[in-house]
Amino acid sequence: MKVKTILVSQPEPKVENSPYFDLEEKQKVKIDFIPFIHVEGVSSKDVRQQKVDLSKYTAIILTSRNSVDHFFRIAEEMRFKVPDTLKYFCQSEAVAYYLQKYVVYRKRKIYVGKRTFAELSPLIKKYKNEKFLLPSSDMLKPDVPKTLNKLGVDWKQAIFYKTVVSDLSHLREVFYDILVFFSPSGIKSLFENFPDFQQNNTRIAVFGNTTVKAAKEHGLTVNIQAPTPETPSMTMALEKYIKEQNKKHS
Repeated sequence: MKVKTILVSQPEPKVENSPYFDLEEKQKVKIDFIPFIHVEGVSSKDVRQQKVDLSKYTAIILTSRNSVDHFFRIAEEMRFKVPDTLKYFCQSEAVAYYLQKYVVYRKRKIYVGKRTFAELSPLIKKYKNEKFLLPSSDMLKPDVPKTLNKLGVDWKQAIFYKTVVSDLSHLREVFYDILVFFSPSGIKSLFENFPDFQQNNTRIAVFGNTTVKAAKEHGLTVNIQAPTPETPSMTMALEKYIKEQNKKHS
């Protein structure tokens, strides 16, 4: 089956030079972006019920842009003045860069990991005497608490935002050649919106092992998988598959 249409279950990339736009142009396919899940902030009352007193922490661990936004939102709702002495431990450059939206960089103590949480842990270990707060979603990756417990630091996780299934009812009669998923919650959203979903001729593309597992648990056949040594990104995996299929059926 030739590939003409692709649905990516994420928001549209904000950058003009996204590899998805190249893919559209080069392979003459139509790509739509619709987030299957979205993030909703929890109230400051909910945070208080988790026994969180922001003034008790000397360091904040930020794993994503969402955690940055929701930490400062909650601080504002609680009328908590974020002290200049607070230390920020950011999982990646992108998170640290985003932090500038809220703090003057020069004046703050900011520590930056490379990409994964494990790469941030040596920096946290150096500051063992701090009291760490980890503002997160309700779907925190299990390696994060595991790593922090192993380091033996004083830390607390608090849920500042939640991952929520988006309403996709407008897609009921719309069919795509390929559906692209990046997380188990994307797969969950598909079946919560369409419990009777039948794969039929739709090809399923997934990123990451946990997403592969979720797809198979829901009885889906995975046709395209990334990352692999040959195709480390989703766009590369899609391009390879489209070329093969469209050549076969041309």
